[in-house]
Amino acid sequence: MKDQSPFKIDIHSHFLPKELPSFKDKFGYGGFIELRYDKEKSCTHMHRDDGTFFRTIETNCIDAKARLRDLDEHNINIQVLSTVPVMFNYFTKPDDGEFLSRFLNDNLKEAVDFAPKRFIGLGTIPLQSADHAIRELERCKTECQFPGVQIGSHINDWNLNAKELNPFWEAAQDLEMSVLVHPWDMLGKDQIPEYWLPWLVGMPAETARAICYMIFGGVFEKFPKLKVCFAHGGGSFPMTVGRIQHGFDVRPDLCAVDNNNPPRDYIGKFYIDSIVHDPNALKYVVDLMGADKIMLGSDSPFPLGELSPGKLIENHTELDHSVKEQLLYKTASEWLGININDYQ
Repeated sequence: MKDQSPFKIDIHSHFLPKELPSFKDKFGYGGFIELRYDKEKSCTHMHRDDGTFFRTIETNCIDAKARLRDLDEHNINIQVLSTVPVMFNYFTKPDDGEFLSRFLNDNLKEAVDFAPKRFIGLGTIPLQSADHAIRELERCKTECQFPGVQIGSHINDWNLNAKELNPFWEAAQDLEMSVLVHPWDMLGKDQIPEYWLPWLVGMPAETARAICYMIFGGVFEKFPKLKVCFAHGGGSFPMTVGRIQHGFDVRPDLCAVDNNNPPRDYIGKFYIDSIVHDPNALKYVVDLMGADKIMLGSDSPFPLGELSPGKLIENHTELDHSVKEQLLYKTASEWLGININDYQ
C-alpha cells in the first residue's frame, strides 16, 4: 500500500466459495449453480446444473489471497465482499434457501477472517420467506458480524414493496443492517438476448425498477431509518428522475396510489455506488444526490465493473479534494457504521 494514496473503501465486489456441493442432489430439484475448475486454463466455469454455461471466473473471485493482491495493486484499503447475484436462489424452498444462505455466509466469513482489516462481508438471505430471512439476517449480524446484507432487485414475483417483505425491512431497520440492492434477473432479458444487452440495458432498468417500487410503494415512508444502497450508480433512475417526477405530477391517479409524496423528495434518502463509467455522469449524480450519498463501488472482479477501482473519482477534474474523500471512503464508513481507524 502506498502511503500517499487516498483511503479507499470499495463497497461493491463479489466473492464465491472455491467449491460448491451439489445442491441438486441434496435438495432433489435443480436450478442451482455448479463450479467446474479448468486446470488447463487455471480458471473456474460457472454452469447451471442442467449444463448451461453461465460465466467464467478467475482465481480472484474465489481465493481471498488472490483478491488481497488485487486490493494492494489498486491501493484499496477495505473491500466489501458479497455473493454473485445468481447465488440468491430465491426459487428454493425456504428451508433450503436458508441452508444455502448459511453456507455462503459462512464461506464469506472465512474470507473476511483471513484479512479482517481489509475485508468486510455483506451476507445473503432467503428473502422468499421473511421468517427465514430475518433469522439469517440476525445471524449475519451477531455470528458473522457483517454490517449488512445484499439482496436482489426483486424477489421472484415480488417487487421490493411487496407486503410480504415488510417484516424484513422492519428487522433491517431495527438491527441497523445496511442493505445493498443489486440488479439481477434483468427486465426484458428474453426480448434482448443479443449484444450483452440484458447487462447493458436491462440491468440499469432493473435498478430503477427497484428504486421506484421502494419510493412509490412507500417503503421509505414506512421504514425511514433504512440504510439502502442501490448498485451500479442507481441504474437509469438518476437520468430518468425528471420523467418519473413529471409522471407523478401529471398522473397522480396512477403514480400516487400507495404514496402521496413526490419521488424527488426521496433523493438523499438512499445511497448509490459510483459505478457510472463516465466522468460527466459521476458529476451529475454528485450534483443530484450529494456526495454524502455516493460511495466507491467497483463490481470487482467482473469486466463490467471499474477495472481500476477509484480512478474515475481520483482522476475527476471537477470534483474537489473534500468531495473525492467523501466518495472514496467517508460515505461508505457512515453507511457501514465503521470507524476507519479500526482498519489502519
